[in-house]
Amino acid sequence: MLAGCTQQGNKKQNEEDMNTTLQLTQEWDKTFPKSDKVDHKKVTFKNRYGIELAADMYIPKGATGKLPAIAVSGPFGAVKEQSSGLYAQHMAERGFLTIAFDPSFTGESGGEPRRMASPDINTEDFLAAVDFLSTQDNVDPERIGIIGICGFGGMAVNAAALDPRIKATVASTMYDMSKVNVEGYFKSEDTKEQRMEKRKAIAAQRTEDYRNGTYKRAGGVIDPLPEDAPFFVKDYYDYYKTKRGYHERSGNSTDGWNVTGCQSFMNQPLLAWAHEIDNPVLLIHGEKAHSRYFSEYAFEKMTGVKVEGQSKTVGNKELFIIPRAVHTDLYDDKNGKIPYDKMEQFFKDNLK
Repeated sequence: MLAGCTQQGNKKQNEEDMNTTLQLTQEWDKTFPKSDKVDHKKVTFKNRYGIELAADMYIPKGATGKLPAIAVSGPFGAVKEQSSGLYAQHMAERGFLTIAFDPSFTGESGGEPRRMASPDINTEDFLAAVDFLSTQDNVDPERIGIIGICGFGGMAVNAAALDPRIKATVASTMYDMSKVNVEGYFKSEDTKEQRMEKRKAIAAQRTEDYRNGTYKRAGGVIDPLPEDAPFFVKDYYDYYKTKRGYHERSGNSTDGWNVTGCQSFMNQPLLAWAHEIDNPVLLIHGEKAHSRYFSEYAFEKMTGVKVEGQSKTVGNKELFIIPRAVHTDLYDDKNGKIPYDKMEQFFKDNLK
């Protein structure tokens, strides 16, 4: 059962939590064990579209005064009971008040229809998390950072470009969801004709969905796994479809996004203003991750410096490459690759 609920926090918010319209699971149902070094409770807050978001709050045991805070979300298609909660709990063990939240339309959060995605609304979800943290009695509003994992790494960078209240940003094993939808992996679908075929297919699906009154799901990670599947598909399967990371509310573990869910990413580049981020950003990626080029691209957008396969620091922007790590090595602690010490020092240096 949920244990160690703290009495600290904003009274007004606690009252709102009691009146939530969301159905929040109260037992511990994470893919990782509960730490005895933190207090944990469920909280809710609304974004500027009125969508109510569900989050897990982690507070260092015995903490007093106003704490630095971090909001965490991702990966794309995951839920807070998976990687984001793990990151949040680890960072709370290191002295930060943290929340891991489900994005709009996902997990325990509100929003209809389910399993939709939006570069605007999902970026806003990070900003709403900052709103929430900024008004907590036990949070220093001048010391708030964010962590975005996988596809929410791109949303985190976009949020940092929008909101100077975000004093430091970490994007771990980042995906740029605009880039991958526009051009496919490694520019495998990067022609006008290929993009038009995608547009036609989504448009046709919209008509079918409207006629049927339901939204067709694209399917999560493929199951059963074909023997000739590419390594990165096997990598995802090993996390989302096994006891290692499976969760019943995760789209990647079950039936995926709506087929039309990512349509708007094709016309709204997430990193368009990344070069104007003043505050520090740390991009973390595995050397052997198929997705590494997204972080390299983001680093180049922010700094104007092109890199390939190596760690690099330019001003207050850093690309940190982890040797021999694959994409899902940064999802959990299975292989001990997530650089918690590095993130702790980054936030302590920049949330002060």
